[in-house]
Amino acid sequence: MRTLKDAKVGDTVTVARLHGEGAVKRRIMDMGITKGVVIQIRKVAPLGDPMELNVRGYELSVRRADAEMIEIS
Repeated sequence: MRTLKDAKVGDTVTVARLHGEGAVKRRIMDMGITKGVVIQIRKVAPLGDPMELNVRGYELSVRRADAEMIEIS
């Protein structure tokens, strides 16, 4: 299983599945990250947290812990 945390800067990936439960999963979905969405990895902070993504035409920063719950293909 490959997650968003494993993606490199410059990669363009598609969300295959969301893991997690309850409020955490709902928060990820509220940010626009749902199954089938294309995500481009723009930047990663020097210490690896957070990641800056381009999702649905806007910039979004997510923590590595949240990125680990997003399965990609």
